[in-house]
Amino acid sequence: MFLSVDVGNTQTTFGLIDEAGSVACHWRTKTDKLDTADELAVRLTGLLAGQGFSMDSVDAVAVASVVPALHRAWHVCLMRLGKDPLMVGAQGLCPIEVALAYPSQVGADRIANAVEVKERYGAPAIVVDFGTATNIDVVAPDGSFVGGVIAPGVMLGAQALFDRASKLSSTPIAMPPRVVGRDSEQALQSGIVIGAAAMAEGLVARIKAELGVGECPVVATGGLARTVSEATDCFTAVDPDLTLRGIHRIWLAQV
Repeated sequence: MFLSVDVGNTQTTFGLIDEAGSVACHWRTKTDKLDTADELAVRLTGLLAGQGFSMDSVDAVAVASVVPALHRAWHVCLMRLGKDPLMVGAQGLCPIEVALAYPSQVGADRIANAVEVKERYGAPAIVVDFGTATNIDVVAPDGSFVGGVIAPGVMLGAQALFDRASKLSSTPIAMPPRVVGRDSEQALQSGIVIGAAAMAEGLVARIKAELGVGECPVVATGGLARTVSEATDCFTAVDPDLTLRGIHRIWLAQV
């Protein structure tokens, strides 16, 4: 089994990938920038054990981290557990051209998204990743990763509103029955969920026009992808495991 680790600013996602390249098991935990290598090791081995696995079940590991403070901690953690991890980045062998002025500044998760969407869905293609930030990653018709958009994430905006309007803080993030909310809860859900969908629709339309393509695959991923996808038909697919598989595919290019 292969272990993909996607370290985001808010959450860290783990996926065990089988020989067919499918995610057989996955976990999502809170990211703590103060974690030590020892704490990460305890958490990882505990997650594996909870599903009947151990580090002996893992043949190789790759980590895509956008949290510099945890980069070394994860490397040390995995080395202590007997695995020499690939730390994903734009440097080294990468199965996609990163056609940007400063490739080293690009988040490893965005590279993984671009690699996997190109391989699975073809080029050109667009990924909308609903994480701490809402990232839109663009693969051009020639198959290169040409950048995209970084916007405040759905929950980041919602939390800012909750902090300033305490009466709204208990509202669940879900698709409302209509755009025009008939009460405060529905109105907030409309603004957060349908608002995120409308932003995605508008940006995707502008990106397609800029690329000069009529239609292309548009794939949603990230923690709130399924919820936002209920409010729009602009997505070709919802693929929650896109980033984890992309990390694996980058590792395959190195071996």
